[in-house]
Amino acid sequence: MRTSPTAPNLVRLDKLKHVPQFAARKLSAESFQRSAFERPVIQFLVALYLCLATSACIKPKELPVYGDIPQFQLTAQTGQPFDSKVLDGHVWVADFIYTTCTGPCPMMTTQMRQLQNSTAEIPEVRLVSITVDPAHDTPAVLAQYAGHFKQDPARWFFLTGDQATLNDLGVHAFKLNSVDGSLTHSTRFVLVDRQRRIRGFYSYGEDGFMPQLLHDVRQLDAER
Repeated sequence: MRTSPTAPNLVRLDKLKHVPQFAARKLSAESFQRSAFERPVIQFLVALYLCLATSACIKPKELPVYGDIPQFQLTAQTGQPFDSKVLDGHVWVADFIYTTCTGPCPMMTTQMRQLQNSTAEIPEVRLVSITVDPAHDTPAVLAQYAGHFKQDPARWFFLTGDQATLNDLGVHAFKLNSVDGSLTHSTRFVLVDRQRRIRGFYSYGEDGFMPQLLHDVRQLDAER
């Protein structure tokens, strides 16, 4: 007498007379519990996928334009003339510091070094630190200071110049501070795009300022 083959691992509880009734109820309860657990997990994974897919298509918010940086000529830490034309076509970040500062300057320069390291994958980004103490911060002094903070000389420039030029840049170009011998200066970083337009100000000490600055640097770099 031929019998139809039975698929392995398939159990008909109503055909197994030897399975106690309580065991059948236990198996059915476990199956229901697994189904009740798996359903919300699947729903969550589908929702997560849709969320990620949608967010990937959202266009980043365009950064505002606060003004233009004119061309300028200063002196680099190498002692060589620095023409701002070398920054054209680059995204760059600037700040004002001085080397004998015992307040925020060391931490600001440390943040610039972090920015240098964090943008290693986009080496076209440039960094500019301008002194507010040109009487003391000669190119040699700036070079020693830059070396202390492990400056990459191909990407990060420490600049000095005559006080009148620095003051004009600080007040009218970067909209940060005067350079009048008082050594007071802003603790903000300035983000500049490839067309020398100011696209953001970021205050040192504010929570989350560095992640936001890095995000905006990468956003501008992606705008080709």
